[in-house]
Amino acid sequence: MISEVFTKQFIVPSSAIDIRNHVNNLAYMEWCLDIAETHWSLRAPKDFQEKYVWFVIHHSIDYKAQAFKGEKLEISTWIEKNEGVKSERRYKIIRIKDNKTLIEAKTVWCLLNVKTLRPTKITEEISTLFL
Repeated sequence: MISEVFTKQFIVPSSAIDIRNHVNNLAYMEWCLDIAETHWSLRAPKDFQEKYVWFVIHHSIDYKAQAFKGEKLEISTWIEKNEGVKSERRYKIIRIKDNKTLIEAKTVWCLLNVKTLRPTKITEEISTLFL
């Protein structure tokens, strides 16, 4: 199950720049987590959002190139697969001016019941939200 690709463009803010004058590695992780949460909140009905919450259980990033303040970037995310209580989400960030891939990343999320915080099986109804 590979889902639709959800994409967003943005300009690198000065707050993302580290002492080496390029985007801090943690900023990339934050951008990945933010777009995943945005994708969920745009697709999931309110009752789903009140019933379920996603927790990160694994995150990995491959850094390919640097980005700098003021550059226009595009971040894309999609769900690679869902199995049981886990969902594997992928990300790619490119620099728009030269179409250079800056990072490729993956997060494994676990779906939890919001009240009990216990893992909950990902239903077909949830999976189809992203097709």
